[in-house]
Amino acid sequence: MISVVFPGQGSQKVGMGSDLYKRFEYSKDIFKTADEILGYKISDIILKGPQEKLNQTTYTQPAIYLIGYFICKILEKETNFFQNKFGFFAGHSLGEYTALTASNSITFEQGLFLLKNRGESMQSAVPLGEGGMLAVLGVETKEIQKMISENFDKNKCYLANDNSNGQVILSGKNTDLDIFSENLKKNKIKNIKLPVSAPFHCELMKNATIQMDRVINSQKFQNPKIKVISNVSASEYKNEEEIKKLLIKQIESPVRWRESINYMISQGTTSFVEIGPGKVLSGLIKRINKDVKVLNIDTLEDIQGINL
Repeated sequence: MISVVFPGQGSQKVGMGSDLYKRFEYSKDIFKTADEILGYKISDIILKGPQEKLNQTTYTQPAIYLIGYFICKILEKETNFFQNKFGFFAGHSLGEYTALTASNSITFEQGLFLLKNRGESMQSAVPLGEGGMLAVLGVETKEIQKMISENFDKNKCYLANDNSNGQVILSGKNTDLDIFSENLKKNKIKNIKLPVSAPFHCELMKNATIQMDRVINSQKFQNPKIKVISNVSASEYKNEEEIKKLLIKQIESPVRWRESINYMISQGTTSFVEIGPGKVLSGLIKRINKDVKVLNIDTLEDIQGINL
């Protein structure tokens, strides 16, 4: 069984999708629609940069969503990819909105509207430059959770993403993350600051939750045609109301990616296809289970070489 996954923040790069944009004429209409809905030229930010601007979550979220959707439309028009019988769709954080669009739960226009609001509300929840995220490598989730708990009174860091075996992501204010990073280094634990502009998936996003509660509940969702996995529950959504509730909760909740992948495998998934910029999720999946097949679709060459 094949399941499809869509990336989140950290996969963005200036020029992503440019070979496809040049190759397929109808891409111009998709990018133009996105520019009109967002009220600014996301197409220029994606194709020309600068990278520092693309890394701001206000722009990152709709940009990655747009590229994922765009690749899906090419696959739909130019290949028989979507004639496959899929088990699940899943997305990492904002990628969950791409998964919901691909499963016809929301429209492309709704996805852009929701992520415009999500990106803006998450960026404004904490002043720019005050918060961030830290990747911790080579240590199991339980060990990091223990370190967080032991130091939380004086050093407030939060477990934001349980990504794979040996990779967890922390969120917090940069001052707290810097202290935690130094403590990790003293214990010879590798860690890397991520190119994101806010501390996602923790209680510092509370103001974003309040704003997105109103925005999400203003929208009409359909039940997905393909089962979509929630980052919050690490299992499939049951109905429209649960989608809304868990998308709101997702803003402050850890992304349970490792558990989500393991759940899809337990339900019969043997192959994963990552649609969108980069190969971040492909790498995580191989760390979680080296026996599954993983394919990435990002470029024209990838599309021309599809072999499932």
